[in-house]
Amino acid sequence: MTNWTMARRAEKMNPSVIREILKVTEKPGIISFAGGLPSPKTFPVEAMLEATQQVLTHDGRASLQYAASEGYGPLREWVAHDLLKQGMQVSPDQVLITTGSQQGLDLVAKILIDADSRILVETPTYLGALQAFTPMEPRVVSVDSDDSGVLAEDLRAKAGQGGDRARFVYLLPNFQNPTGRTMTEARRAAVAAVAAEAGLPIIEDNPYGDLWFDSAPPPSLASRHPDGTVYLGSFSKILAPGLRLGYLVAPRALYPKLLQAKQAADLHTPSFNQRIVSEVLKNGFIDRHVPTIRALYKQQCEAMLAALDHEMAGLDFSFNRPAGGMFLWARLPEGVDAVGLLPKAVDKNVAFVPGAAFYADHADPRTLRLSFVTASVDQINTGVAALAQAIRAYRG
Repeated sequence: MTNWTMARRAEKMNPSVIREILKVTEKPGIISFAGGLPSPKTFPVEAMLEATQQVLTHDGRASLQYAASEGYGPLREWVAHDLLKQGMQVSPDQVLITTGSQQGLDLVAKILIDADSRILVETPTYLGALQAFTPMEPRVVSVDSDDSGVLAEDLRAKAGQGGDRARFVYLLPNFQNPTGRTMTEARRAAVAAVAAEAGLPIIEDNPYGDLWFDSAPPPSLASRHPDGTVYLGSFSKILAPGLRLGYLVAPRALYPKLLQAKQAADLHTPSFNQRIVSEVLKNGFIDRHVPTIRALYKQQCEAMLAALDHEMAGLDFSFNRPAGGMFLWARLPEGVDAVGLLPKAVDKNVAFVPGAAFYADHADPRTLRLSFVTASVDQINTGVAALAQAIRAYRG
């Protein structure tokens, strides 16, 4: 009998709570507010078909060959130019194309985290980031946060100094997953100032920043702290997640090590996918396409907010009102635990994600995340009513 001895980091790996919940939502008739999936209605199938034909016809052999680890040159150039709208002045040679922005988190973890080193995160934070960081065995410390993001004073207190300085702070300033909140311009200025003062690197994750409803969010943290920030972006939310295409932008001092980690991980992101996306992005396609996503998501968000206002009246059920993105954050009445509520909700054919999974420590068991982008308005109305029924049944 073979005895497999697992590395310590393997013991730290855990299944995604969200992925496990999504299995439950495969039950016929379930209305799911659980997954962080973009609406398939937004996928530009015709544009992808046309681009695929163009790539195979005019550049077929190169698109099917091994390629540079840094990524496809024209796509890197497009990213660098697009980031001007975030207030960023970057060169294409600072852009690394990744296999989804999730890979960017993995690469950052590999080159910046040692066992027992300290890293800082928001309260709560993105579960996928915790999954990427945890195998490197850091001490993950939550920074106090409010509706505008991390509190600058608590960030200063926890940043540390000298050998005790935190390796980085991980932040999602725009329509954060899981809360949907957006960091205000004043808070960004304060956070960037603290980071610069403390010599604290920032990992800025921005997969949702283009999904604003009425007005664009403030410029990126990277625009304020360029030499101290790794910026992560994604094509998953504005084109299609199945392409697994993202990117990171790194200071020149850090870029070579990230590139080496990328080479060790997968040599390069699929060149075929990169060329297809580069072809799709020509001639301003994204400027025509993304507004249709914003309009759809705004309609669905407003439907969920209206349904919650109506169905949760008198239940002491609180929730925020996001200005973009895919999620809103809610808190259940006193005495109602989100993990305990979930099976009762599933019995009534509605699912959500309990919020406790998104906390690095001191989880609030009454919180939950609701995604509004994959359900129709009718499904939202039905699902929110079912959730309210489940809460009332839980309370007896």
